[in-house]
Amino acid sequence: MFQAIVFLPLLGAILAGLIALFGARARFPGMAPPPGVEDTASDPRAHDHAPDLHGGGAIHHDHHEGDDHGHGPVEPAAAGSRTAELITSTLLLASMILSWIALVQVGFNGHDARVPIMDWIVSGDLRVTWALRIDTLTAIMLVVVTTISALVHIYSIGYMNEDPYRPRFFGYLSVFTFFMLMLVTSDNLVQMFFGWEGVGLASYLLIGFWYHKPEANAAAIKAFVVNRVGDFGFALGIFALFAMTGAVDFDTVFAQAPALTGKFIDFFGWHADAMTLICLLLFMGAMGKSAQFLLHTWLPDAMEGPTPVSALIHA
Repeated sequence: MFQAIVFLPLLGAILAGLIALFGARARFPGMAPPPGVEDTASDPRAHDHAPDLHGGGAIHHDHHEGDDHGHGPVEPAAAGSRTAELITSTLLLASMILSWIALVQVGFNGHDARVPIMDWIVSGDLRVTWALRIDTLTAIMLVVVTTISALVHIYSIGYMNEDPYRPRFFGYLSVFTFFMLMLVTSDNLVQMFFGWEGVGLASYLLIGFWYHKPEANAAAIKAFVVNRVGDFGFALGIFALFAMTGAVDFDTVFAQAPALTGKFIDFFGWHADAMTLICLLLFMGAMGKSAQFLLHTWLPDAMEGPTPVSALIHA
């Protein structure tokens, strides 16, 4: 059951990606889709600023300001758009239902679990196993992530109804959800870091979904770069923990944490307390992802993405 909670969104993302790929090829047989083909389809607001090739001015349409779905001509939807919506939303709903069941089993009955998936990385003293760590906190986060994501998927069916590239959009939503689930179920810091980076990548893709808009492109790049600043600190914290404890799995790290008291690390010429430095570096990663002071500038610009994206990222 726990594997299904995590991997059902990934399955939906893969299927939506295949539908998007073959739908684009069906629309433009024998060639790649021309650049800018989404200019008048993905965001009808782009009509307001489109250049007038005949008069050099600007074309203006009479639709309400702020309406993401104007009434100008739109490109036909890609083949399989409705199928992609239904597949991803159904799989998310299934994952959500299983998450609520897991909350009852783990949160209320106290049946914690550790589910090994595979031996992932073996290099010298570093051994990383991909496993799902399911405890009460994880069960709560599974419910939060899958429930919010399922609601966003369902809302997006109506909101993105006029967008011809819905399979790609729903694929991005599902892959974002998968990486978030990978993060909250991680059993070690390396697995958490991969989920952490995956969420950042998916955020970049979602914010820049209307990539023909310079503002959306700039916002996506800004979010990606600012988050990497925080992630650099997070990675340094993981390296420092491994150097001090020889492990990255949570059980070993937590068991050895008291032994770090009174130990010091030389960090760029700073003779720092090991525990304090490691906690500050890990906190630096959290600052970037949660848009805290100094690393918060990317969050307002994230509104350049479709509204469901803002709802998912802010949630």
